[in-house]
Amino acid sequence: MTTVDLTAATFETAVQDNPILLVDFWASWCGPCRMFAPIFERAAAAHPDVVFAKVDTEAERDLAAAAQITSIPTLMAFKDGQLVFRQAGALPAAGLEQLIDAVRNLTLDAVADAS
Repeated sequence: MTTVDLTAATFETAVQDNPILLVDFWASWCGPCRMFAPIFERAAAAHPDVVFAKVDTEAERDLAAAAQITSIPTLMAFKDGQLVFRQAGALPAAGLEQLIDAVRNLTLDAVADAS
């Protein structure tokens, strides 16, 4: 599966409609974003059960502001409509694989209990 581009109009629907959604907030001028992009693309191809999405923070400034993006790249993971992970900075391939496994295995009861 390839990545999908999200906009302010499609973001909330994507979060609600996909059991697992990973979102990469990026910009074309950002060196770390360009380094992370092929890692994200390879993971998207390897995990067809996960939706991988990208938000261009230059084109979607209002969405980036609403998501409180202050540093890019920022990666967010949603499971069943809930934000379960958020981190600024590019992850190495192994770190992204660990995140995908952790989100797959996460029970939202554990998240609710931790609140």
